[in-house]
Amino acid sequence: MVRAKAAVAPARRKRKVGAAAAKPPKSPSGAKSSKSPAATQRPFRPIELFYWPTPNGWKISIMLEECGLPYVMKPVAIGKGEQFNPGFLRISPNNRIPAIVDPDGPGGRPISVFESGAILQYLGRKTGKFYPADERERVQVEEWLFWQMAGLGPMTGQANHFLNYATEGSDYAKERYVDEVNRLFGVMNARLSSRKFLAGEYSIADMACLGWVLAGIRTGQKMEEFPYLHSWVERLRARPAVQRGLALGKELRRAQASDPKAQEEARKILFGQRARPANA
Repeated sequence: MVRAKAAVAPARRKRKVGAAAAKPPKSPSGAKSSKSPAATQRPFRPIELFYWPTPNGWKISIMLEECGLPYVMKPVAIGKGEQFNPGFLRISPNNRIPAIVDPDGPGGRPISVFESGAILQYLGRKTGKFYPADERERVQVEEWLFWQMAGLGPMTGQANHFLNYATEGSDYAKERYVDEVNRLFGVMNARLSSRKFLAGEYSIADMACLGWVLAGIRTGQKMEEFPYLHSWVERLRARPAVQRGLALGKELRRAQASDPKAQEEARKILFGQRARPANA
């Protein structure tokens, strides 16, 4: 378990959700949920969110906003290599964002959680929101959550990598991954032709997919080919909590985008990573 100040060096920027800190979270309209016992006892203490504004980071900022949970955002500047800080590695051994530290973990003791899918499930169990207790309903949510983790996210990430960063001679890779994003968009479009959300009610599966769909659109997908998926995107983006989650940390990315030297340094850090010594 890592203390908040030791976890990541750049803890200078913090964001608090003020309204949520004053009282326990309320169940949003339309959410199928059961109250967590902790929610009836006292307000939750702020969760520490180790974050950078990426599709994986947005999953958790959206979930925290939807649940009304208080949190403090602690930026991890992945373009500067802050994900390799020893304190952060104790929370996220895969040196990837997002990660959280919840001071009100099981048994009232702090707990850290890494991997975006695991964090969504943890927060769903903690609050009883957007992750149904009924086993049949939960299976549907988990199917689409893991579908995103195993397919939509990795394939979209590769497509954007080869389109935006790869050197010459990558035509095959570009076509292969852009086509796969197109196929996955078709899977979602077919699913959403008969329902408003991926697993019936709005859930962590929808939150997990949204950012990667937005990234997938940037690979040149024509959304008029996917009308049901397009409507789903608009439906989610109309939610105030989703808007807040997507806006979190926008200024961090803008600062890097305006500095060509920082972009070049980020490429050296982010790409071509290999295994590090076990005791490093």
